[in-house]
Amino acid sequence: MKEPRLRDTKRLLLIDDDPNLILLVKDYLEFRGYEVLTAENGREALELLETDKPHLIICDVMMPEMDGYTFVKHVRENPETSWIPVLFLSAKGQSQDKVKGLNTGADVYMVKPFEPEELVAQVESSLKHTERLIAHHSKGEDGQRIHVPFDVQLTPTELKVVQHVARGLANREIADELNVSQRTVESHVSNMLGKTGLHNRTELARWAIENSMA
Repeated sequence: MKEPRLRDTKRLLLIDDDPNLILLVKDYLEFRGYEVLTAENGREALELLETDKPHLIICDVMMPEMDGYTFVKHVRENPETSWIPVLFLSAKGQSQDKVKGLNTGADVYMVKPFEPEELVAQVESSLKHTERLIAHHSKGEDGQRIHVPFDVQLTPTELKVVQHVARGLANREIADELNVSQRTVESHVSNMLGKTGLHNRTELARWAIENSMA
Protein backbone atom coordinates (compact mmCIF):
# COMPACT_ATOMS: atom_id res chain seq x y z
CA MET A 1 0.00 0.00 0.00
CA LYS A 2 1.33 3.44 -0.90
CA GLU A 3 2.13 5.85 1.94
CA PRO A 4 0.12 9.09 2.27
CA ARG A 5 1.00 11.78 -0.21
CA LEU A 6 2.13 14.24 2.47
CA ARG A 7 4.89 11.92 3.59
CA ASP A 8 5.87 11.24 -0.03
CA THR A 9 6.72 14.91 -0.41
CA LYS A 10 9.11 15.01 2.54
CA ARG A 11 12.81 14.98 1.71
CA LEU A 12 15.35 14.12 4.39
CA LEU A 13 19.12 14.61 4.43
CA LEU A 14 21.02 11.84 6.24
CA ILE A 15 24.65 12.58 7.18
CA ASP A 16 26.94 9.92 8.66
CA ASP A 17 30.43 8.56 7.97
CA ASP A 18 29.30 4.97 8.67
CA PRO A 19 28.20 3.46 5.33
CA ASN A 20 26.39 0.61 7.06
CA LEU A 21 24.28 2.99 9.13
CA ILE A 22 23.58 5.12 6.05
CA LEU A 23 22.37 2.04 4.17
CA LEU A 24 20.17 0.72 6.97
CA VAL A 25 18.58 4.04 7.96
CA LYS A 26 18.11 5.16 4.34
CA ASP A 27 16.36 1.90 3.43
CA TYR A 28 14.13 2.08 6.49
CA LEU A 29 13.11 5.70 5.90
CA GLU A 30 12.51 5.13 2.20
CA PHE A 31 10.34 2.13 3.08
CA ARG A 32 8.29 4.53 5.22
CA GLY A 33 7.75 6.80 2.25
CA TYR A 34 10.44 9.47 2.62
CA GLU A 35 12.92 10.63 0.00
CA VAL A 36 16.43 10.40 1.50
CA LEU A 37 19.54 12.27 0.39
CA THR A 38 22.86 11.22 1.91
CA ALA A 39 26.27 12.73 2.70
CA GLU A 40 29.35 11.33 4.45
CA ASN A 41 30.32 14.46 6.41
CA GLY A 42 29.30 18.03 7.14
CA ARG A 43 31.33 19.57 4.33
CA GLU A 44 29.73 17.34 1.71
CA ALA A 45 26.32 18.09 3.22
CA LEU A 46 26.83 21.86 3.00
CA GLU A 47 27.64 21.55 -0.70
CA LEU A 48 24.45 19.55 -1.19
CA LEU A 49 22.40 22.20 0.65
CA GLU A 50 23.46 24.80 -1.89
CA THR A 51 21.20 23.14 -4.48
CA ASP A 52 18.71 21.10 -2.45
CA LYS A 53 16.78 22.05 0.70
CA PRO A 54 15.47 19.06 2.68
CA HIS A 55 12.55 19.24 5.10
CA LEU A 56 14.68 17.75 7.89
CA ILE A 57 18.33 16.83 8.55
CA ILE A 58 19.51 13.72 10.40
CA CYS A 59 23.15 14.22 11.32
CA ASP A 60 25.89 12.26 13.09
CA VAL A 61 27.96 14.27 15.57
CA MET A 62 31.46 12.82 15.23
CA MET A 63 32.55 12.87 11.56
CA PRO A 64 35.79 13.54 9.63
CA GLU A 65 36.44 16.82 7.77
CA MET A 66 33.50 18.61 9.45
CA ASP A 67 31.71 17.37 12.55
CA GLY A 68 28.02 17.76 13.33
CA TYR A 69 28.48 20.74 15.65
CA THR A 70 30.26 22.81 13.00
CA PHE A 71 27.81 21.72 10.32
CA VAL A 72 24.75 22.75 12.37
CA LYS A 73 26.37 26.11 13.15
CA HIS A 74 26.62 26.78 9.40
CA VAL A 75 23.02 25.63 8.87
CA ARG A 76 21.68 27.97 11.55
CA GLU A 77 23.69 30.96 10.29
CA ASN A 78 22.32 30.66 6.74
CA PRO A 79 18.86 32.29 6.33
CA GLU A 80 18.00 29.80 3.59
CA THR A 81 18.54 26.78 5.85
CA SER A 82 18.13 28.13 9.41
CA TRP A 83 14.51 26.91 9.58
CA ILE A 84 15.35 23.24 8.84
CA PRO A 85 14.92 20.96 11.88
CA VAL A 86 18.05 18.96 12.77
CA LEU A 87 18.10 15.58 14.52
CA PHE A 88 21.47 14.61 16.00
CA LEU A 89 22.59 10.96 16.16
CA SER A 90 25.48 10.22 18.50
CA ALA A 91 27.14 7.36 20.37
CA LYS A 92 27.87 9.86 23.18
CA GLY A 93 24.93 9.66 25.57
CA GLN A 94 26.03 11.63 28.64
CA SER A 95 23.84 14.52 29.77
CA GLN A 96 26.53 17.09 28.94
CA ASP A 97 26.76 15.68 25.39
CA LYS A 98 23.01 16.06 24.90
CA VAL A 99 23.04 19.58 26.32
CA LYS A 100 25.92 20.59 24.02
CA GLY A 101 24.11 19.15 20.98
CA LEU A 102 20.86 20.95 21.74
CA ASN A 103 22.64 24.21 22.59
CA THR A 104 24.55 24.00 19.32
CA GLY A 105 21.30 24.14 17.39
CA ALA A 106 19.96 20.60 17.09
CA ASP A 107 16.24 20.12 17.75
CA VAL A 108 16.48 16.46 18.79
CA TYR A 109 19.38 14.41 20.23
CA MET A 110 19.21 10.61 19.85
CA VAL A 111 21.77 8.18 21.22
CA LYS A 112 23.09 5.24 19.17
CA PRO A 113 22.06 2.47 19.04
CA PHE A 114 18.42 3.43 18.56
CA GLU A 115 15.24 1.69 17.50
CA PRO A 116 14.22 2.53 13.91
CA GLU A 117 10.62 3.15 15.00
CA GLU A 118 11.83 5.72 17.53
CA LEU A 119 13.78 7.50 14.81
CA VAL A 120 10.71 7.61 12.56
CA ALA A 121 8.59 8.93 15.45
CA GLN A 122 11.12 11.71 16.14
CA VAL A 123 11.27 12.59 12.43
CA GLU A 124 7.48 12.80 12.18
CA SER A 125 7.23 14.82 15.40
CA SER A 126 9.84 17.33 14.19
CA LEU A 127 8.16 17.71 10.80
CA LYS A 128 4.76 18.29 12.40
CA HIS A 129 6.26 20.85 14.79
CA THR A 130 7.78 22.74 11.85
CA GLU A 131 4.46 22.70 10.01
CA ARG A 132 2.70 24.13 13.08
CA LEU A 133 5.27 26.92 13.36
CA ILE A 134 4.91 27.80 9.68
CA ALA A 135 1.12 27.78 9.98
CA HIS A 136 1.32 30.02 13.07
CA HIS A 137 3.65 32.53 11.41
CA SER A 138 1.52 32.49 8.26
CA LYS A 139 -1.46 33.94 10.11
CA GLY A 140 -2.01 37.33 11.65
CA GLU A 141 -4.21 38.07 14.61
CA ASP A 142 -7.27 37.78 12.39
CA GLY A 143 -6.12 34.36 11.12
CA GLN A 144 -5.88 35.60 7.53
CA ARG A 145 -2.94 35.28 5.18
CA ILE A 146 -1.14 38.36 3.90
CA HIS A 147 -2.34 39.30 0.41
CA VAL A 148 0.16 40.76 -2.05
CA PRO A 149 -0.13 41.25 -5.84
CA PHE A 150 0.86 37.97 -7.53
CA ASP A 151 3.34 39.63 -9.91
CA VAL A 152 5.60 41.23 -7.28
CA GLN A 153 9.26 40.73 -8.23
CA LEU A 154 12.10 41.27 -5.76
CA THR A 155 15.68 41.96 -6.74
CA PRO A 156 18.36 39.57 -5.43
CA THR A 157 19.41 42.15 -2.83
CA GLU A 158 15.81 42.77 -1.74
CA LEU A 159 15.38 39.02 -1.31
CA LYS A 160 18.42 38.89 0.99
CA VAL A 161 17.10 41.84 2.99
CA VAL A 162 13.60 40.38 3.43
CA GLN A 163 15.10 37.06 4.58
CA HIS A 164 16.92 38.92 7.34
CA VAL A 165 13.78 40.91 8.18
CA ALA A 166 11.93 37.60 8.58
CA ARG A 167 14.62 36.45 11.02
CA GLY A 168 13.83 39.46 13.21
CA LEU A 169 17.01 41.44 12.50
CA ALA A 170 16.97 45.24 12.78
CA ASN A 171 18.06 47.41 9.85
CA ARG A 172 21.43 48.09 11.52
CA GLU A 173 22.05 44.37 11.98
CA ILE A 174 21.05 43.64 8.38
CA ALA A 175 23.43 46.35 7.19
CA ASP A 176 26.27 44.69 9.11
CA GLU A 177 25.37 41.25 7.71
CA LEU A 178 25.27 42.47 4.09
CA ASN A 179 28.16 44.95 4.48
CA VAL A 180 26.09 47.93 3.29
CA SER A 181 24.90 51.13 4.93
CA GLN A 182 21.82 51.25 7.14
CA ARG A 183 20.33 53.83 4.78
CA THR A 184 20.65 51.31 1.91
CA VAL A 185 18.76 48.70 3.91
CA GLU A 186 16.05 51.22 4.83
CA SER A 187 15.72 52.07 1.13
CA HIS A 188 15.28 48.41 0.18
CA VAL A 189 12.68 47.88 2.90
CA SER A 190 10.81 50.98 1.76
CA ASN A 191 10.89 49.79 -1.87
CA MET A 192 9.52 46.38 -0.89
CA LEU A 193 6.72 47.94 1.14
CA GLY A 194 5.85 50.01 -1.91
CA LYS A 195 5.89 47.00 -4.26
CA THR A 196 3.83 44.78 -1.98
CA GLY A 197 1.42 47.35 -0.59
CA LEU A 198 2.22 46.16 2.93
CA HIS A 199 2.28 48.55 5.87
CA ASN A 200 5.23 47.56 8.04
CA ARG A 201 8.17 45.21 8.60
CA THR A 202 6.01 42.73 10.53
CA GLU A 203 3.70 42.22 7.55
CA LEU A 204 6.74 42.03 5.27
CA ALA A 205 8.22 39.27 7.44
CA ARG A 206 4.93 37.35 7.48
CA TRP A 207 4.68 37.60 3.70
CA ALA A 208 8.24 36.29 3.29
CA ILE A 209 7.57 33.33 5.59
CA GLU A 210 4.22 32.49 3.96
CA ASN A 211 5.85 32.40 0.55
CA SER A 212 8.86 30.32 1.64
CA MET A 213 11.33 33.14 1.09
CA ALA A 214 12.62 32.77 4.65
